[in-house]
Amino acid sequence: MKVLQVIPSLSEFAGGPTIALEEIERSLTERGLRVETVTTDDGGPGTRNGKICGSPILENGVQRRYFQKRTEFYKAAPSLGRWLRKHIVDYDIVHVHALFSYASVSACQWARRRAVPYVVRPLGTLAHYGITQRRPWLKRLSLDVVERPLLEGAAAVHFTSGAELIEAQRLNMAMRPVVVPLGIRKPQAGDAARLLRDYPLMADALRIVYLSRLDPKKNLEGLIRALGITTRRGLAAAVLVGGSGEPGYVARLKALAVAEGVADRVVWLGHVQGARKADLLAAGEVFALPSISENFGIAAVEALAAGLPCILGDGIALAVEVESAGAGIGVAPSADAIAAALEYYAKDPSLRIKQGLAARQLYARSFSIETMGANLEALYCRVLHETGRVQARA
Repeated sequence: MKVLQVIPSLSEFAGGPTIALEEIERSLTERGLRVETVTTDDGGPGTRNGKICGSPILENGVQRRYFQKRTEFYKAAPSLGRWLRKHIVDYDIVHVHALFSYASVSACQWARRRAVPYVVRPLGTLAHYGITQRRPWLKRLSLDVVERPLLEGAAAVHFTSGAELIEAQRLNMAMRPVVVPLGIRKPQAGDAARLLRDYPLMADALRIVYLSRLDPKKNLEGLIRALGITTRRGLAAAVLVGGSGEPGYVARLKALAVAEGVADRVVWLGHVQGARKADLLAAGEVFALPSISENFGIAAVEALAAGLPCILGDGIALAVEVESAGAGIGVAPSADAIAAALEYYAKDPSLRIKQGLAARQLYARSFSIETMGANLEALYCRVLHETGRVQARA
């Protein structure tokens, strides 16, 4: 089976979507599928990644093609559209990631015109938060005129959680939904001591890991304010922040830490990956992601795999499942609610151990890369069977 993955960006700045696509590529190739990916050369706001454009590049075990983005808004890449027009018929099925983007819309449109079945993963853009943030009037207009017919024409719309599906159903579209949770490879073992050597003041504190892009939606402000509340109550806690964001916004977060009196209790590690990320997860005792809205929460899955109990904003789709499994708790995105959760874990080390074990079990049961790969292959096979493509290519 030959599968084309289409995503607007694979930049590090994109965070979870990039990690998820890389794991999808790995999971499918390990099952023997032939996977290729097309994207733009986006390297984050105002930058490009420097990749050679147009020609195939072997990365992550698959063939990728990058195309030059011409605009920041919509990440328009006309050369990508021209390539799709010519080559989309070379694939059995197309998996499109995200909406409200040139790459995504172009892939859906050309797949429909060439009668190639396609699957769309909205990436949370159909949630209330996604629709109402950043040019909401334009998103509603685009949704009605452009995205709606493409979603209704898709062979399947891929949601990563039941909560994401429920939110999307409020839009009353005639979609063919399917829920396939994302998965990640079991992370490498980290060395907590290696990281703590650089930050000795953190050794005797309750170490809270934040691992995600720095963006207002993630509500790191709430966590910093919660740290201020608990510090004033005498709790020795610290937040280890792994992630990067827009410089002006990061500066405002650091100023907030100063205003809350916890500047010495927040460690800004910047973007972390590989061994550094493993060390961060190993050094943590609790993971916190108090987001206002997340269609899935790939960083939370990384924390589960590392055996960390999770404090998740109740706007994160995984929060209910994590709490039901005894692997963490869901909280309102207020500073007071987050502070109460920090104190809950601080006073009972045995609870952290118990929930950490439940976190590993939940990861192995529901979010391994093997489980995701099997589920995606089954989805593709079902789509090909229903559309008659198996017989057509036999």
